[in-house]
Formats: sequence, C-alpha cells, structure tokens
Amino acid sequence: MFVSEALNINEKNHLTIGGCDAVELAKEYGTPLYVLDETAVRRHCRTYKESIDKFYGGRGLVFYASKALCNLEVIRIVNSEGLGADVVSDGELYTALKAGMPAEKLCMHGNNKTYDELVYAVGSGVGRIVVDNKTELDTIDAICREKGKKQKVLFRVKPGIDAHTHSFIMTGQIDSKFGFALETGEAHDIIRHALTLDNIIVGGVHCHIGSQIHELEPFKKAAEVLAGLIADIKNETGYEMAEMNLGGGYGVMYTEEDDPIEFDKYIEAVSLVLRSACEERGISLPFVMMEPGRSIVGTAGVTLYTVGGIKDIPNIRRYVSVDGGMCDNPRYILYQSKYKALLANKSGDIATEPVTVAGKCCESGDLIGEGMPLPPVELGDTLAVLTTGAYNYSMASNYNRIPRPAMVMTKDGTSRVIVRRESYEDLVRNDI
Repeated sequence: MFVSEALNINEKNHLTIGGCDAVELAKEYGTPLYVLDETAVRRHCRTYKESIDKFYGGRGLVFYASKALCNLEVIRIVNSEGLGADVVSDGELYTALKAGMPAEKLCMHGNNKTYDELVYAVGSGVGRIVVDNKTELDTIDAICREKGKKQKVLFRVKPGIDAHTHSFIMTGQIDSKFGFALETGEAHDIIRHALTLDNIIVGGVHCHIGSQIHELEPFKKAAEVLAGLIADIKNETGYEMAEMNLGGGYGVMYTEEDDPIEFDKYIEAVSLVLRSACEERGISLPFVMMEPGRSIVGTAGVTLYTVGGIKDIPNIRRYVSVDGGMCDNPRYILYQSKYKALLANKSGDIATEPVTVAGKCCESGDLIGEGMPLPPVELGDTLAVLTTGAYNYSMASNYNRIPRPAMVMTKDGTSRVIVRRESYEDLVRNDI
C-alpha cells in the first residue's frame, strides 16, 4: 500500500516516483537524495484551492505553510497554483519574494519576530502579519508610523483545544508559547488595544491547534471559538473583524497506522460549522484562510539512501545502516516519528524481517526507525523512506559536517535538480 499516487512499481521490481525509476535516480544523482513529485504537489494545491473556493463561495485564500518545505521551486509551484504562502522568518520571506510570490499574498508569522524582520515585512508590503504579543503590535505600529504605512494584522489566539497529537506540536492550548489566551481575557484586550492604533488595520483572528491531526472535531471547535471571539468584539466595540485564519495541521499517511481524512472533507465540514456559528452569533461569514504545509508536500516526497553496514545483535535486533540520518531527517530523534520504508530495488518483495534503520551520525539516537519491516537487506540496496516531503529538508543540518543532500523534482518520467547537493566548500564557506 503506497502513501501517494506518485509511487508505483515497474517491470524491474523497482520503485518509481513520478514515473522515474528510484534506483536510477539514486545512481544518477547520488544518495542521500530527496525526491519530490511535482504532479502530486500540484494536485494537493488544487484540492485546497478548489475546495475553499467551493465551500466559501470564492471568499478565501490558501497560504502554503512554507516551513514544511521552503525553496524557490516549491514556492514557484504553489504560486502558480493560486496559493499564497505563510512565512515565519526573514529567510522564508526573502525566499518567497525571490521566487516571485506577490507580497500581498504573504502572511508573516513568528512568536518572536525581530525588529529587522518586522521592518522587512512592512517595507515589502506583506498582506498580513500575525501578531503574537503586545510588544510586537506596538512595534509594527511604530514602524508604520515612520514609513507612512498602514499594516493589516491578524491576532493569533489560543482556542484551548486538545488536538490529540504529540505534545511538541500541540499549539492551541493555554500553555503554549504562541498567541493570546482566551481564558485570561488577553485576546480581547489586545484586539481592543489594536483598535486604538492609527497605523494598524485589524483584519481578524488566527489559530493553529497543532499538526498531524486525523480528526475533524478539533477543527470544527476552533472555528466555533473564533466565531465567538469575533462576535464578542463586535458586541463590545461595534467593530466586526472580517477575516479568520484557521491555520493548518491536517494529517497525512506515514504508515498504515494513520487514517487521514481527505482534505476537501475537512474544509467542507468546517465550513458548515462556521456558517452555522456565524448565523447564530449574528456576524457575517468572514474571509477564510488556512495554512496547509505537510499535507501539500509530505506524501509527495521520498528520501533515497544506500545501505551500508548490516549488524546483527543476536536475539535483540538487526541494524541496517544508511548513508544519511538525523542530519537529513531529524524527525525520529525529535518525535520518534514513524515512517514506511521499502527497498527501491526490491519493491515488490515481501517484507519478512523487522529492522532498525540507523543513520551515520555519531549519536545513539540517530535512527530513521525501529521495527521497520523490510525484505532481506543486502549491502548496496537502495532504501526508500516515504512521506519525507515535509520537515526533512527544511529541518536538515550539517551535523558532523555532513553536506545536505540534493533534491530532485520528478514529473511524468523526467527529473531535474531543484536544490544542488552541498559541497565540502559549502561547509566552510562562512568560516574565517
């Protein structure tokens, strides 16, 4: 069972990605190698755009969460599909602008935006800045005053919802470093304060309750909570905020244990709840935004490795070592994330043994996974780890001075490099 329509098996019993033989990709470009299928990325973009247009009557905008995978070609693709992007640093902002994304289609995030980042964002004309604290709001107002501009802002709210996901990626509860709490009244206070500032346009509210969520109810509840906040502010001040950003967090399939809901089903279900909540509270249906990242690029990506050492510890485990690891995929050491893997050169063979796939870094915790079922493994096999399009390249490092891998894009049986493999010279480029 494959996680993506981009994957198949050819007559050689080899894995194919976007019609390209994965074994041949590994030979041509070397390993470790990130592979991303363009057709899958575009299909996911279109699902989101078509769904938000359908269920919100064309009054909405999808921001690609660029933290999931940020490079020039990915941003060019999502832009060409009619999406905007959310950015959480000056580096992501620079990349998006460099790729040709219109500034007005950008949404700037971050719980601790620096003064320089805010100057860059305001000066670039970003469409929205999501405010995370009062100091930041006052700084934006001051920058706008100096530049003779006005800036639209959204307010990140903690809706107090348990998203049933890993504690490190739960962001909607009161004990989170992000946003303003409803329980303490600070969300109401900051919006009332913003309405007194001459250079701030109060656009609306934002929330993000977590990541890799496979349930509808948390998203429905978040929409109801934000609608309630908009109604409260209207009743208190007479000002009705016109925008609502529901964030991202839709889950994808990493292994057979995951049971993701189709993205358009999420959007339809939440739209029904939101329409009802707005009608009950006497407010207009807001302009709706969302921020999918993982669900656009996650299953479109595969990482290829070459098998090196194989080590048996009798009655304990078999280690299969590969030429990458935590430096190109840190998610296991961070979250103990589970992946599906297979041998690209033996893709149709039956998996008969559970193995621990180990990386090459000098850390005991440098693993790709434990108990991963594979066919009998041999030196030189090409290991493919699936669903690595999100939070692999973007979180990669040069630990142990290992150059980061190349990334290639596949489409209809052709491939091209979209990120060059780092060289040793790249590693010392900034050293003095």
